[in-house]
Amino acid sequence: MGDTRRRGAVALGVTALVAPLTLALGTTPAQAASCTTQTGPYQKKVEKFLGRPVDGKQSTADCKAIRTFQTKHGIQPNIGYAGPVTWGVMDLMQKQKAVGKNPNKSGKCPINKGRIACVNLTLQLSWIQDGKKLVHGPVPVRTGRNGHETRTGLKKIYWRNIDHHSTIYDVPMPYSQFFDGGQAFHSAGVSMWNPPGSHGCVNMTKTDAKKYWSLLKKGDDVYVYGRKPGT
Repeated sequence: MGDTRRRGAVALGVTALVAPLTLALGTTPAQAASCTTQTGPYQKKVEKFLGRPVDGKQSTADCKAIRTFQTKHGIQPNIGYAGPVTWGVMDLMQKQKAVGKNPNKSGKCPINKGRIACVNLTLQLSWIQDGKKLVHGPVPVRTGRNGHETRTGLKKIYWRNIDHHSTIYDVPMPYSQFFDGGQAFHSAGVSMWNPPGSHGCVNMTKTDAKKYWSLLKKGDDVYVYGRKPGT
């Protein structure tokens, strides 16, 4: 169910704020021809994240740096505007980095199940643990968008298909490991921070999906918890 197609900008929800009407979200603009000169509401925060001089004023260099980031992660419109979607992605990246190598610090993912794949929807992170031992991760993931949320709870991997292809969305789903109906771990050819998210699957990079394929097997537990920003 992973969606590998880029869509128009949709509010990520990390900031729970709305962009100006001149950059209304929910549209699908054409490729931007040039950078915007408009200063965004998150200008200083975005400048700091990108290592730019923090003056809170849009410059040509600021716009180019922001636009490069937006293009890399499929954020539209990619016109270099420091708006809520762009800052939401950056803020999430910072929160993910802060987790370090202790993703289950809260103890929400069960430690009494042996080997288990954990998915934290709130932080868009996944990892594999065995009891209290971290086996792999944490790694960034891309879970279900609003209306196609990745379902929470304790599940089990019930079917694996290394070369699966979605008949619903007509997209490849390599290294698929299904754990809840049509929802599965699988690799996707988009940035893991590409808004608004998948159609319910837990998208991963090819490297991480291959690693999960090698570490997990049919019958292994999967625990999904939290709530993806914007859903």
